[in-house]
Amino acid sequence: MHTFEFMRPENGEAAIRTAGQAKTAQQGADIRFVAGGTTLIDLMKLDVETPARVIDINRLPFDKIQDIPDGGLKIGATVRNSDFANHPRVQRDYSVLSQAILSGASAQLRNMATTAGNLLQRTRCVYFRDTAMPCNKREPGTGCPAITGSNRTLAILGTSEHCIATNPSDMCVAMAALEAVVHIQGMKGVRAVPIGEFHLLPGSTPHRENVLEPGDLITHVTLPPPMTGSKQLYLKLRDRASYEFALASAAVVLTVASGKITRARIALGGVGTKPWRSPEAEAALTGRAATVATFRQAAETALRNAKPQSENKFKIELTKRCLIHALETASNG
Repeated sequence: MHTFEFMRPENGEAAIRTAGQAKTAQQGADIRFVAGGTTLIDLMKLDVETPARVIDINRLPFDKIQDIPDGGLKIGATVRNSDFANHPRVQRDYSVLSQAILSGASAQLRNMATTAGNLLQRTRCVYFRDTAMPCNKREPGTGCPAITGSNRTLAILGTSEHCIATNPSDMCVAMAALEAVVHIQGMKGVRAVPIGEFHLLPGSTPHRENVLEPGDLITHVTLPPPMTGSKQLYLKLRDRASYEFALASAAVVLTVASGKITRARIALGGVGTKPWRSPEAEAALTGRAATVATFRQAAETALRNAKPQSENKFKIELTKRCLIHALETASNG
C-alpha cells in the first residue's frame, strides 16, 4: 500500500516552499496540494497519483468570494463549488458559470470540490486511470492506446498523435467563455494567467496539462465585470441526466441589440483536450443577425478542424446541434 506524509501548513509561503521541492508541478507530482480531494483521493486509490507528501491547504485564507474594485468578482481557490454556484452575484451576473457548476458531479461532490481543484481536474480517459495500460499522459513515451481503442468519449479538438484525452471540467468551459483569470503564487512570485493560456494542448508533452511550475499554488480566480444585458447559457449533453461527464457542451455569452449579435463568447466542453474557446465561432456571430442560419454557420466554423477517432465521429454533429440550440435559446431568453 502506498504511504504518504500529510501536512497542514500555517500559511501559503510555507506550503509553497514545501511544494517547491517537488520535481514536477502539481499533476503527478511527489508533493501535492489537497483541499476537497474529490479527484486526487480517487487517483491515489488507483495508484495513478502517488505523492510522498500531501499538503492540506484548507487552513489558508482562500475560501471567500469578493467583489473587486473594477466591478468584477474574486473567487478563492478553496471556495466550494456549491457555494460558488449558489452565490447571488454569480447567479445574477455570471449565470453561465452557475449553470455549468450545477451540471457537474453530484450535490455531495459539489459540497467538497473547490475552485482550484476543478481547474486541475484530470481526464477520465480509461487508459489514464488504469495503471495496467500504457498512457503518455501518465507515463510519457509509453503510447496512447485510446487512439485505436475505446475513444467514444474522448476529444476531437486539440488532439495530437500522443494524446486524445478530454478535459472533463464544466466549470472551466464557462470560465473560458467569461474570460476568467487564474492567479498563482509560487517560488518566483505572483502572476495572473488568462484561463485560455492556463491549460496546455497535449502536443508531444501530454503529461504537462497546465502552466504550473513546482511550488505554484493557485490562490484565486477573477472574473471581469459582467457585460450589461448579456444573455448566458450553459448546455450540457450527456448519456444520463446526472453524475455524468459531457459528450458535448456549450457555454454561450451573447449581447444582442436590434436583432443583431454585438458581442459573442463561445466555449465548448466534452470535445477538447482543454476547455475549448472558439474565437472562430465568435467572429462568425459578431455583427450578424441572431438567426438559426447564423448559428448554424458559427457551429460549422467551430467544428471545422475536428479530428474524430474510430468511435467518436458522432461528436461533430452532436456538438454542432448543442451549440446551435444553446445560441438559439440564449438569444431568445
